[in-house]
Amino acid sequence: MALAPSPTPDVRILAEGEMEILGLMPRASNYTFLAKVALGEEERHAVYKPRDGEAPLWDFPDGTLCKREVAAYVVAQALGWPSVPPTVLRDGPEGLGSAQLFVEFDTRHHFFTLQEQRADDFRRVAVFDAIVNNADRKGGHCLLGTDGIIHVIDHGVCFSPSPKLRTVIWDFAGEPIPDALLDDVTRLEQDLRDGPTCERLHDLLDPMEVEATLGRTAALLRSKRFPLPGPDRPYPWPAV
Repeated sequence: MALAPSPTPDVRILAEGEMEILGLMPRASNYTFLAKVALGEEERHAVYKPRDGEAPLWDFPDGTLCKREVAAYVVAQALGWPSVPPTVLRDGPEGLGSAQLFVEFDTRHHFFTLQEQRADDFRRVAVFDAIVNNADRKGGHCLLGTDGIIHVIDHGVCFSPSPKLRTVIWDFAGEPIPDALLDDVTRLEQDLRDGPTCERLHDLLDPMEVEATLGRTAALLRSKRFPLPGPDRPYPWPAV
């Protein structure tokens, strides 16, 4: 059985540091705060999404979006890609919520400006979104960090047991998934059966949702192809 990864310094600071809210983030559908988290002499900026600030949704249980944010980070860590910024579940000034490391990024860029030159990065995102059943992959959720890495954010509406994949990344639909990615997905499948990722997801999601995640992972390994758009609203709105 694989061992769970040791917490990184960023994760430890996010989880254990003292949090101070700096202000509301603009244009967010739920209460989303920019916060400062300090542990000793170390400080990080974080995006804090308290559970009590989540707008009710008809197709997701109330008070679960913050846990889904953390679950997406858990799956990305197990796969080794894509880059979901470190995310933890913790108490904060507005109660329990997710705290995600704020990454510096170039505001001029998003999926639609990057899709041609960074196709391999988006192949990874497309596979990841199929596994977590992302119902809202907008182009603006793909950030070009100042470190040159594409970071993906906003995973509060993932992991439904019902098919809900809505994404702007359909460029690879029906194409074979590269063998290197399938190798990582194969390791994830085993981890979802009896490894630490399975245990961590059971702390965050309903058992039916964890089982459905395993099912989607196994289905990708059987088909070895990127999924095709479904008939029910395969694109998010707005697209960016």
